[in-house]
Amino acid sequence: MHQQTKHLSRNTQYLLLSLSAFYFLIIGLLVQPFPEIVDGIIAIIKEPDFLITDYVAVGGVGATLVNASLVMIFGIILMYISGNAITGGSFAGLGLLLGFAMFGKNIVNVWPIFLGTFLYSKFKKEPFSKNIYISFYGTALAPIVTATAQIEAFSLPVRLICGLLVGILIGFAMPSICARVYGAHQGLSLYNGGFAAGITATIIMSVYKAFGFEFGSRRVWATGYNDLFLKIMIPYCIALIIAGFIADRNAFQRFKKLLTYPGIGGSDFIAFEGLGGTLVNMGAVGLFATFYLCLVGADLNGASVGGIITVIGFGAAGKHLKNIPPIMIGITIASLSPTWSIRDPGPVLALMFGTTLAPTAGQFGFFAGILAGFIHAGVVQNIGAVYSGMNLYNNGFSGGIVAIFLTPIFVSIQERMGRLKEKD
Repeated sequence: MHQQTKHLSRNTQYLLLSLSAFYFLIIGLLVQPFPEIVDGIIAIIKEPDFLITDYVAVGGVGATLVNASLVMIFGIILMYISGNAITGGSFAGLGLLLGFAMFGKNIVNVWPIFLGTFLYSKFKKEPFSKNIYISFYGTALAPIVTATAQIEAFSLPVRLICGLLVGILIGFAMPSICARVYGAHQGLSLYNGGFAAGITATIIMSVYKAFGFEFGSRRVWATGYNDLFLKIMIPYCIALIIAGFIADRNAFQRFKKLLTYPGIGGSDFIAFEGLGGTLVNMGAVGLFATFYLCLVGADLNGASVGGIITVIGFGAAGKHLKNIPPIMIGITIASLSPTWSIRDPGPVLALMFGTTLAPTAGQFGFFAGILAGFIHAGVVQNIGAVYSGMNLYNNGFSGGIVAIFLTPIFVSIQERMGRLKEKD
């Protein structure tokens, strides 16, 4: 790890990591009366939560933020107990927990998946710390746990046991699947866990459908919260930038250096350029994502803010201000289609989560990124039907497919251009 991070004790690093969770926890407790928060969290736990289920519309802003912060705190505690060091992957994994706990993950449905990955680690005689981030990624399928526990054909005890078992199965399977699908897209889609989760969800939901268990589409989408979420997100992003400068007086120079990395999956910006430059980058991409959504007139709610938080998290592990704009521009251009608007829920989420393809822009250039975003916009709006929206990382699955499709084409063009330059 970079020298700027080494001098901080492990406990100090974890305390700093926890500040984000406590920020959203405190705000959640302030914006909604506590009894309503309790009722809201109960509603969130009971609600079917496959895509798109915005927890702000289900339980209110306060309950959503408290649920999200608690899920992130659970993740931090598991990391601490398991002995994990703080890396760029830590911020990315926890960003996925915090962000998606605003529209799909909750304080109940993530635990069977955590348990499944823990049991896998025991089975393989590996430390849980090696697979803990995969357990975080595996919670993309937390809605399957909830949906299974709500199948009315069975009694309540049977439903709960089946939900627990399917969650354990998911968590147990994910490490092996993630390890094997990475090579298919060569790290040019950052959400490798989303690609693996899409495959897993397709298998599980196909079996469910074969036995007559069908799940309808959902669009639970809150509106009217833009002013509130701007007041929450802008100070948060600015605080990250300030924290970066406090951690490292050369943070801006290191941030500029980060912009030269392609951001291939597995990149650890903390290891590359230190904590200070990484925090500046995280704050910068967060501000950019927030303002871009406002520019196109999108709603800021649990789902879209969850997307912003995920972008921020991956600002430590692959995304930066040079490789995410081309993807977002490509998705925006695709919205010129007369069949859908960039303000629709699906495209809004694609703007944020489609940046899984940021490494494509980083590796092959600005216009390649625009093309990747353009194609992704079409694919992601149709692929979720395969697994009835049960994979929260729908963009991760779509991004993996797009990367697999485009990578050999871009590589061929790159090789051809290289040969032409050699002749010159």
